[in-house]
Amino acid sequence: MKSFFLISFLLLVTFHLFAQNVEFEKYNFQNDKGGLKEAKRNIDEADDYFDKSMKEGYNLFGFALPLYLKANNFNPNNGLLNYKIGVCYLNSAWKPKALSYLEKSYKLNPTAGTNLRYYLAQAYQLNMEWDKAISTYIAYLSEADKNIKETADDVEKKIAECRNGVVLVKNPVLVFIDNVGTEINSSFPDYAPVISADESVMMFTSRRDNTSGGGISPMDQMYWEDIYISTRVNGKWTPAKNMGKPVNTDNRHDATVALSADGQKLLIYLDDKGDGNIYECDLKGTSWSKPYKLNDNVNTKKHESSATISADRNTLYFISDKEGGFGKHDIFKCTWDAKKQKWGEAENLGPTVNTPYGEYSVFLHPDGKTLYFSSEGHNTMGGYDIFKTVWDEKKKKWSIPENIGYPINTADDDIDFVLSANGKHAYFASYKADGYGEKDIYMITFVTPKNPVLNTEDNLLASLTEPVKETVIGKAVDVPSAAVSILKGTIFDAVTKQMLEADIELVDNQLNQIIASFKSNSATGKFLVSLPAGKNYGIAVKKEGYLFHSENFDIPTSGVSQEYVKEIGLNNIAVGQKIVLRNIFFDFGKSTLRPESTNELERLAKLLTDVPNMKIEVSGHTDSKSSDEFNMKLSQARAQSVVDYLTTHGIDKSRLTAKGYGKTKPIATNDTDEGRQLNRRTEFEIKSK
Repeated sequence: MKSFFLISFLLLVTFHLFAQNVEFEKYNFQNDKGGLKEAKRNIDEADDYFDKSMKEGYNLFGFALPLYLKANNFNPNNGLLNYKIGVCYLNSAWKPKALSYLEKSYKLNPTAGTNLRYYLAQAYQLNMEWDKAISTYIAYLSEADKNIKETADDVEKKIAECRNGVVLVKNPVLVFIDNVGTEINSSFPDYAPVISADESVMMFTSRRDNTSGGGISPMDQMYWEDIYISTRVNGKWTPAKNMGKPVNTDNRHDATVALSADGQKLLIYLDDKGDGNIYECDLKGTSWSKPYKLNDNVNTKKHESSATISADRNTLYFISDKEGGFGKHDIFKCTWDAKKQKWGEAENLGPTVNTPYGEYSVFLHPDGKTLYFSSEGHNTMGGYDIFKTVWDEKKKKWSIPENIGYPINTADDDIDFVLSANGKHAYFASYKADGYGEKDIYMITFVTPKNPVLNTEDNLLASLTEPVKETVIGKAVDVPSAAVSILKGTIFDAVTKQMLEADIELVDNQLNQIIASFKSNSATGKFLVSLPAGKNYGIAVKKEGYLFHSENFDIPTSGVSQEYVKEIGLNNIAVGQKIVLRNIFFDFGKSTLRPESTNELERLAKLLTDVPNMKIEVSGHTDSKSSDEFNMKLSQARAQSVVDYLTTHGIDKSRLTAKGYGKTKPIATNDTDEGRQLNRRTEFEIKSK
């Protein structure tokens, strides 16, 4: 019996010794005074970083943390030290690690540090232990100062986030999430990816040791941000390179914001002495221009942190904490003023999209109507979640933002989301266990119902992505995969094959509107534009000294995103050269010009104005349908309609000849619909210049 009581007493004493708070005092460490002295020295040094971070706005938790951990190795049973380690982890890339330390701190000493229970609830939330997080938040609220409304509102919001998390995690979306690899990611923070519409170019922000100037930011003692670039070759990303000057500057934050669909305009963020602003760089051949600041309708004395530009480059969405907002940072919109050659006045997207909290990292899909952004509001499950809203042109309003789901969104901040034009892939930055450094860039592969579903036992789709780091089975994500196709190609001299910088106009023939004007790259001749499906388009390519080139094409609504490639050779202005006017239209069997012919006719009139001595023959051609007499009369009448338009728009009739050839000069077979369509055409030939 005595033995039983003795064992019980020893067990009780052992339990209390294990559970009790152990202070860093000599009487607790009589046999290791040297270790105690070293531990206290580490704590004192760490406290300087910790206090500056908590009280002065610096972010030096990363310097405090290893020093605290060294002290913790000596004495792991101090409530205050565990509290400080937990707070450091909450402010690091490894937030979920805070939980074990904060739990231990609370068990050792429930009053170890300010707001300990609140931080513990945060740690439960970050680890998606929703029930524990909710009960701990409620317990904290019961002990907090109820007279401080901000505290109650904040905690109630956190509880709502946890309840959102329960729902979202129970209904995951069907995706693969993969680290993009060491060609892009490093042991340093890598984030804010931006891509061209066809995923051939990626730029991103990193804080590496080869930053321009090699300097370190005093606010967090980390290298300054710089912009890096990688290109995709044969399906693989090339090793990322620092873009260097003039894009990057010495000892200053230079960060990616947005990349135009064709990869030739880059929007960047520059930290203008604390007043963040949006700048633009343009690709000229193979060199980037020096960044230039967007006008004061975009940039203000407030903080502009993120932006996105539409595929036609006519609309800019950006983030700012300027006046007129609904929360901390809001999304605003500007439209390009072609006459004034600047961005027009900004308008707030309104309370459907913007919240009383913060909005961040906005991205407009190339379809021009689907906007992705990160928000602390709406039904976030914690921090910033990624949301989607769609513009309804008929109703003239944005849809209610939709959380794009778990596991893309987590209880931590989820930002910097960009989506490819075909909707198959997205890229974002995140802290994950398989990362190479701090924050890494990941690729999301969306799995649609048409694709085979991954078998969790066999991993049948593992070969699709190398390696599959995270796979979740659930509902498919609704992305605009079929809404956009890509038109790309090169412009070159038809004789010398030299690549040319040319002006390109894209026309929506149904609306009879020029929807985009841009240039091909002067060094490579390349161009790229994303186009909504289900329309007929006209494309015209112009360069001084050359005949313009025009084509007409349909992009059907096929349910699958398509990529169209055009290799366009331009001919010099020379006698005998012929050009088919693909964007001149007539009703069936008639010679009256349809309204959508206007843009093509204006191009021809301008060419004749620019080359005042040039004389041309406008010729009409038909297919082999109908009688020879009918075809001859129709082709002559159509040619004459073009000549009549030109004469009424200032071109001397002595420079113009109309000639109908009927079916006598086919350029394709008349045995197929496609061939007959090619044969039905209007041309002009240079007779003298």
